[in-house]
Amino acid sequence: MTRIAIIGGHGKVALHLSALLTEEGRSVTSFIRNPDHTADVAATGASPSVLDVENSTTAEIAAALRNHDAVVWSAGAGGGAPQRTYAVDRDAAIRSMDAAAEAGVGRYVMVSYFGAGPDHGVPEDNGFFAYAEAKAAADEYLRGTGLDWTILGPGQLTNGPGNGLIDVNPDNSWQGAETSRANVAIVVAAVLELPGIAGKTIEFRDGTLPVAAALELVK
Repeated sequence: MTRIAIIGGHGKVALHLSALLTEEGRSVTSFIRNPDHTADVAATGASPSVLDVENSTTAEIAAALRNHDAVVWSAGAGGGAPQRTYAVDRDAAIRSMDAAAEAGVGRYVMVSYFGAGPDHGVPEDNGFFAYAEAKAAADEYLRGTGLDWTILGPGQLTNGPGNGLIDVNPDNSWQGAETSRANVAIVVAAVLELPGIAGKTIEFRDGTLPVAAALELVK
């Protein structure tokens, strides 16, 4: 995978990822909503491109994604009004999947979160509910597409160092598991190069195994 499109390019995970990918010699187009973020993205070595996915049609997103080898969704509404959360984290994400298919970009990596799914257990009166519902819907839609998808579910994000050590396959002791954003970026970069990971949902946290070794445990 030499030409990577990142949607949500000014997020902290995405900034780590674009720097990592460009250091590896790959071409990265980093899509951002706010043109004021152009310089931050360019500093990572990526090519910034303004695209407001919340208000873009499937055809417009497809035009932007054309000629890429893979798409990474790392965007989010960042909390706030539930309507905007659904508009970005569910509806725009789904449009981007349809757009990837339309543009002929088969590989799609979704950055989700640990515990995402219809049984997320978040009560309706919790401020996280809209996000949990939106991510559950987007992830489920992705699983039903013909894309070569991978869904990543890191634990609670931190700004800790990216040491490249993780654990996968959670158990009941994982409540409150933490994952550094830098390690999330390392995992994204790794799965882009592993075709055998397509069709997998991988939950992980900061841990004890090098990323490559940990990913070998994914069934």
